[in-house]
Amino acid sequence: MEDLIAKHNPWWIGREDITVKRWRNTRIRWIPGWIDKVSLKPFSLNFIVGPRQIGKTTGVKLLIHRMLKSRSPESIFYFNCDFLPDIESLRKVLDTYLKFREARGIKTSYIFLDEITSVPEWWRVIKGYIDLGVFEADVLTITGSSSIRLKGETELFPGRRGFGQDIIVHPLSFREFLEIHGLKLEITGDLNRDMATALKYSSEIKDMFPRYLGKGGFPLSINDDPTAEEQFMAGFEGEILKAKRSLEIVKGIVSCILRKAPSPLSFLTIGREIGVSYKTVQDYIGVLRNLFVLEVALYRESGRIIWRKERKFFFTDPFIAQTLSYWTITEYLKGALYEWIVQSHLLRRYGSVYYFRNRYEVDCIADNLKIEVKAGKPHRKYPRNTLILDEEKLPVFLSIIV
Repeated sequence: MEDLIAKHNPWWIGREDITVKRWRNTRIRWIPGWIDKVSLKPFSLNFIVGPRQIGKTTGVKLLIHRMLKSRSPESIFYFNCDFLPDIESLRKVLDTYLKFREARGIKTSYIFLDEITSVPEWWRVIKGYIDLGVFEADVLTITGSSSIRLKGETELFPGRRGFGQDIIVHPLSFREFLEIHGLKLEITGDLNRDMATALKYSSEIKDMFPRYLGKGGFPLSINDDPTAEEQFMAGFEGEILKAKRSLEIVKGIVSCILRKAPSPLSFLTIGREIGVSYKTVQDYIGVLRNLFVLEVALYRESGRIIWRKERKFFFTDPFIAQTLSYWTITEYLKGALYEWIVQSHLLRRYGSVYYFRNRYEVDCIADNLKIEVKAGKPHRKYPRNTLILDEEKLPVFLSIIV
């Protein structure tokens, strides 16, 4: 175990971490902004969650690399819990480091436990040690795939978080995608003013948009890694199986949504399509949402949510939509993809997104915005103050949202 711990922490002997070295050699690379949100003030229990292959480990290693400039190397401990078979192994790893730091007189440690959800009931050790005061002068940062969110395990630490933060790692938005390719817009938060600013760069923005549609916001796909889809699906299928759900039912639900989008759907309609109950569909949709793959826009009328109405389901990134399309052998409409991208960007900015349909339809409602998304030319009337996003305006709008 000591040898494995040493290999995880090469900075203890002055060596550069292999993940940072590989990052340096990546053609398109960036330092993710979310690492600035990690609390480094003792005591903190931070949770970093997001889908696999989104760059959580790379972000953590870049944070450690930055911390090494001002902190003792031996006070920073990292371990990838994918190596651990059970809770006792986790306890042994922690105890080994705790003895190591005690022998060196280290008062405050920065402990990073990566992909901890690989260890069943991992929270028992962490919670127990916190209650015993083992980490009272430390910063503990736990990363995990979406199953932390799925099982509600972050909620098992009431009053035990200190200054800790919850951080969700999302795929890059279109604005972030532009930034890593060298186009950074000065955004104020005022929609009209920001749109005016973006219009000055409309040619560059429109040129980049097809690349975003093809690559999405995942590091591997952005860098044209030929294994990007395979690695994403391996992680996705693994999370489904960990949640004890059927891959075939997931495939059926995803295929139905892809095929019928952007039309609203009910759980009952999807269930009839694939031969399962609406309760099963509802459960599986919840799993997909917790895996950050799918989200939902509810029906809103006159400021009220109508829960009984059909929902609009949308995929959270172009790369996810494309990969799941290949997996299920199901095509989707270009107009649906445009709408999904707008919905996911609005959700990240405003926290919720809705739709409306009566004599006319409003694809996206968020805060005070009403938006209609069109792959072709608008051909009907829309309610007053509705922003019409056709293929010309869409990239410019997305460049200022998140």
